[in-house]
Amino acid sequence: MDLEPRERALRIAEAAEDRRAEDVIILDMRGLTTICDYFVICNGRSRLHVDAIAEEVDEQMSALGIEPRHIEGIPDSSWVILDYLDVVLHIFEPDARVFYNLESLWGDAARVETPAREQSGAQQQG
Repeated sequence: MDLEPRERALRIAEAAEDRRAEDVIILDMRGLTTICDYFVICNGRSRLHVDAIAEEVDEQMSALGIEPRHIEGIPDSSWVILDYLDVVLHIFEPDARVFYNLESLWGDAARVETPAREQSGAQQQG
């Protein structure tokens, strides 16, 4: 299945949330870097949780016929990267996420709302 980069980022974020990833955000990197179009950033509660999130995303994307070009950090890092060319997923342990602080480093990037967040925001307002 061929997905546009934004839709791919949303699917990756959704798959991470299916494994209870914490603080999932999507940054629109277009115009800021040539690395990719979107970053999906999240964290797990532990090393084991980080690996489980990575496996879940890999399985769900593989089921759609989308394979990562590169995976870095499994099994012995506090930060796992799954590179899907136009979307790069960063999964951190909590301390590593604070240390690298990608959200501030790329503070000019617009955030993309996920459907789950849009829904919860509407429920909180109503």
